Amino acid sequence: MSVNGPHGEPTGARLLVVDDEPAMIRTLRTNLRGHNFQVETAENAAEAKASYDRRAPDLILLDLNLPDGDGFEVVRHIRERSGTPIIVLSARGGERDKVNALDLGADDYITKPFGIDELLARVRVALRHLARPKAGTERRIHSGELVADLERREVTVGDRAVHLTPTEYDLLKVFLTNPNKVLTDRMLLQQVWGPDYGDESHYLHVYVARLRRKIEDDPQEPKHLVTEPGVGYRFRSEEL
Repeated sequence: MSVNGPHGEPTGARLLVVDDEPAMIRTLRTNLRGHNFQVETAENAAEAKASYDRRAPDLILLDLNLPDGDGFEVVRHIRERSGTPIIVLSARGGERDKVNALDLGADDYITKPFGIDELLARVRVALRHLARPKAGTERRIHSGELVADLERREVTVGDRAVHLTPTEYDLLKVFLTNPNKVLTDRMLLQQVWGPDYGDESHYLHVYVARLRRKIEDDPQEPKHLVTEPGVGYRFRSEEL
């Protein structure tokens, strides 16, 4: 059975590849199209932002080193508009760059050079985060003023709608569906990012901090997402 459309064109998710190296763009375009992804490309930050605004891709693969700025600017531009998954692809492997990218709203970070199989796996994980749960299989969860409609993927605190990226939402959902249970870093990483994760605690710490800023009255003294020192985190529910 062919995975392509009637004219041989890919019909899968639309990806935007942003990189200033022509060879990297060619390699990624060929491999991604070979796995039925539609591929748009951009070679600088201005093209990336214009392509994103024009085409609304399902996922962005983004290099940080761009000739007219850096990828952080592109991440900011996208996060001001939507929660579209962003996977950073960069030769800058320092932890500060990783944390900065994640803190701005990137969903994942892969250091160059990387294997295409690893990249494809990360893309599949990110796209799974966008999949809506089947109607009727989830419920509304209340904890004080925090209300999550897991069928509609909507979260509110009081009268305020909370905008979450797909990864933030998936992490919160794990907490909400395991109230008052201690969850280790490894458990959370594997449930949200996939079974190949477990040692990337800095990912988790960044995302917990972002969730706290969005759902807690005082992120420095959280009442919902509490730290269990040396173990992990716990969602303290007010509806026991």
